[in-house]
Amino acid sequence: MSFFNTSVAAAKRGMLNARTLAPTVNPTSKAGMKILAVLYKGGEAAKQEPRLLGTVENQLGIRSWLESQGHEYIVTDDKEGPNSVFQQHLKDADVLITTPFHPGYLTRELVEKAKNLKVCVTAGVGSDHIDLNAAVKRNIQVLEVTGSNVISVAEHVMMNILLLVRNFVPAHEMIERGDWQVSDVARNAYDLEGKVIGTLGAGRIGYRVLERLQPFNPKELLYYDYNALPEAAAQKVGARRVEDLKDFVSQCDIVTVNAPLHEGTKGLINADLLKHFKKGAWLINTARGAICNTEDVAAALKSGQLNGYAGDVWNVQPAPKDHPWRYMKNPLGGGNGMTPHYSGTTLDAQARYAAGTKQILENYFQGKPQEPANIIVGVGKYETKSYGQR
Repeated sequence: MSFFNTSVAAAKRGMLNARTLAPTVNPTSKAGMKILAVLYKGGEAAKQEPRLLGTVENQLGIRSWLESQGHEYIVTDDKEGPNSVFQQHLKDADVLITTPFHPGYLTRELVEKAKNLKVCVTAGVGSDHIDLNAAVKRNIQVLEVTGSNVISVAEHVMMNILLLVRNFVPAHEMIERGDWQVSDVARNAYDLEGKVIGTLGAGRIGYRVLERLQPFNPKELLYYDYNALPEAAAQKVGARRVEDLKDFVSQCDIVTVNAPLHEGTKGLINADLLKHFKKGAWLINTARGAICNTEDVAAALKSGQLNGYAGDVWNVQPAPKDHPWRYMKNPLGGGNGMTPHYSGTTLDAQARYAAGTKQILENYFQGKPQEPANIIVGVGKYETKSYGQR
């Protein structure tokens, strides 16, 4: 058996050890490449449901396709520390596939160690787990499957808004406990109609949220974004732009965060900004956890400055068991709508981002141009303004 066949067989049995490396290949060739994927562990659910493509078990559905072309494919969920499968195999990987739902954090230090790395593909949307500036410096391309889960996330935002405003979680918990005291729930339940609702970020997801809010007859729809919507698009959803962030949040009953994480948005929602929110406002964040300061949000909810906080994104993923967002409550014992990060990984979304990942890889292998919307970092430069004005 050849060295390459031995390597593939080892991969099929499980993760390769650090001494079992890919064969040496011509660096200008697109054949015989080493592709490393960091995905989340699906367990029994992934065995029972093959459409859970974004899992270690189902491997985006591309193993046979990659191996048929002579590529080596390493898939793992082990991503923490220098001895992790991720960091050991990153050293000589040509292509890295990651996912926002179980991110392999590609820091500047790791970029420097990844001497062969040429392409990073995000299976989904959101590449903030990659040091993009380091990728630019090293001429590493960063691509993601733009649009693959925007509908999924926009729907999740709508669910989060409704479950907070209607005080759904405490009502459901009451039923689970075997209790029945309507007044305890109704005293903090409201209608969505007649509220002022704003999105921080009016891109692909934020705009779709605005579209879905219209039928609820809100008092007004607002948006804050450094890029103004085209006039026709703004008129279509009846949204008014507010250019000052503090002014924006002070007008909203509900704020939903739909912006990428970058230097300009990290820690943007902190104690100082939260003081400018309407007292008792609701805050929804399905964008990135680090846009909000963890301790400041928890304190605002405890004091009643926020009536509720919901989302599925955390500053560290998986979130530690003692993370304050797991347990925080408002003064009435509710207001927490947090879940694991799954808004963009519905079965429908997984089919889209798995297909999109395969298409990106196929384009790369064959030297074909990528879809412009999928390119975050080209060769040595940013190709998008999604990660701040550059």
